[in-house]
Amino acid sequence: MNIKEIRKDFPILRKKKIIYLDNAATSLTPNLVIDKMIEYYKEYRSNIGRGIYELSQLATTEYEKAKATIQNFIRAKSSSEIITTKNATEGINIIANGLKWKKEDNIISTVLEHHSNYLPWIRIRNKYKVGLEIIYPDYNGKFNINDFEDKINENTKIVSITHLSNVIGNLVPIDKIVKIAHDYGAMVLIDGAQSVPHLGINVNKIDCDFLVFSGHKMCGPTGIGILYIKKELQEKIEPLNIGGGSIKRVEKDNFEFLLNSNKFEAGTPPIAQLIGLGEAIKYLQSIGLENIANHDISLIHKVYDCLSQIKDIEIYGGNLKNRIGIISFNIKGVIPHDLALSLDISSNICIRSGFLCAEPLIKNIFKAPNGVIRLSTYLYNNEREIDVFLENILKIAG
Repeated sequence: MNIKEIRKDFPILRKKKIIYLDNAATSLTPNLVIDKMIEYYKEYRSNIGRGIYELSQLATTEYEKAKATIQNFIRAKSSSEIITTKNATEGINIIANGLKWKKEDNIISTVLEHHSNYLPWIRIRNKYKVGLEIIYPDYNGKFNINDFEDKINENTKIVSITHLSNVIGNLVPIDKIVKIAHDYGAMVLIDGAQSVPHLGINVNKIDCDFLVFSGHKMCGPTGIGILYIKKELQEKIEPLNIGGGSIKRVEKDNFEFLLNSNKFEAGTPPIAQLIGLGEAIKYLQSIGLENIANHDISLIHKVYDCLSQIKDIEIYGGNLKNRIGIISFNIKGVIPHDLALSLDISSNICIRSGFLCAEPLIKNIFKAPNGVIRLSTYLYNNEREIDVFLENILKIAG
């Protein structure tokens, strides 16, 4: 990877002297994604799947090409398994609220989850009086497979789990989790918001039933997410919204849904955003997901090796095994928000502080009442930026 050349692709890095290390929150966007979206607005701005005129046909073609790119990227069998959402959060809520619940049903989630994959299941439990089992990791945040095996049973309807923690960057043993869940007849939803931008995913190999991820974390635009639903399960999910574009026929007092992903895409979809996401995926593929992951691992190792030598720093998440792109820590006696603000003012370093939308993990497992500091890398970060960050930390804690 030629980081120097990659950085030229991102206009914000040319215009602002920032060190952007908050990629787990949202990534930067390259010129070609911006240009592709502008092309839609300038050259073929129209609705899709409705007009028979040339402009609409062109927009529809570009939209469907982008969907095909996403389908191939996650190795889905058909583009009809790809559903556009506004983000991963909406995708999770579509599944949670679209399933038909019975009182004997049970849900499994974990303390590792982002609030977006935690709160919907609490609401479903409270609304339908179903069971909700929570898997607790060890004190380092490692997924507890034994706890999972103890809590899953024949009444488990769905296991909803992150692939990679947004706090500590650790991968969970997703293949093993899916196999165990399917042995009990349970469905599996994977929150791929953090893993997909760095690793990609093969939904057929993993055999998950549902997958969600967001475009803005992988060089794409905001306002676009993807929900993958296995085709054979789509009939079991009630759409969150209904309306134009999702219906096969409408009569005076009845209607029939379309039998494809359009069933879940009522109204005009985020056309420019999906086209932009398709372009972002092609950009990442041109660089190579394996190259990106190895680059992130290398930078995080450098940070870990330095911070782990400082006695007043506590790093969360244990050692570096299965850690990609994220490291969270605290400095004794330093409030995380104060440190984040200081780094921004002194060196234009952009990092995240606080509870990272993961309060149960940070408060209850890591015992960090004021939250944490999180550094997260991506393909355009370089070693000089890491050096500047570490120099600042050493001045405070060294």
